[in-house]
Amino acid sequence: MNASDTSDQTSTPDTTGPAATPFSTLIRTASHEAHTEAESSTFMSDLLGGRLGVEAYARYTEQLWFVYEALEAEAGRLAADPVTGPFVRPELLRRAALERDLAHLRGPGWRGSLSALPATRAYADRVTECARAWPGGYVAHHYTRYLGDLSGGQIIRDKAERTWGFGRKGDGVRFYVFEDIPNPAAFKRSYRELLDGMRADDLERQRIVAECKRAFALNTGVFRALGEEFPLTA
Repeated sequence: MNASDTSDQTSTPDTTGPAATPFSTLIRTASHEAHTEAESSTFMSDLLGGRLGVEAYARYTEQLWFVYEALEAEAGRLAADPVTGPFVRPELLRRAALERDLAHLRGPGWRGSLSALPATRAYADRVTECARAWPGGYVAHHYTRYLGDLSGGQIIRDKAERTWGFGRKGDGVRFYVFEDIPNPAAFKRSYRELLDGMRADDLERQRIVAECKRAFALNTGVFRALGEEFPLTA
């Protein structure tokens, strides 16, 4: 599930003049189609519909680990960057929660069986590339992942708890629990304000929007690969 912080606007906004559309709205609007495609993937539909077993959920959680490893591997350095720094918030970090979930799903030796699908590796490699060389691109991936966790990710948590019997906000679904963000709606508003205040010219903003679309496409590729690994037999 990717960023569900979507807008009901679907037209391309005008970015010129004194009343230019806020950058956060431009991102949501421009990436709407790619976001919808990711959300409506066969794998995610089957998973949320209870038609796949807990093994599929565990495999999906494994793939998330590779993406968040790439997002957070250089968080310390990126926190000091003038572009990425305001977005790198400790209350968002997910890797430790993912590892706790994987220990619950796979057992204490979970690292030994961890493997990335080729589509996941491509996704993680692109995140790493942006983290190391393009702050604006990193923000694009940061936005599509973390705001999705705060939004649509909660649907996954609820479904997982009810389908496979995980304790409410407990081991197995801790990835989706943001204990240090008591008001997600307010947090997302402040995040959008950070986007709106980014120092970037029109060309750079267009590049960031394009990278958001790429992030959704990469995520959809992971869903497609998982769907091939877990086809419905009925």
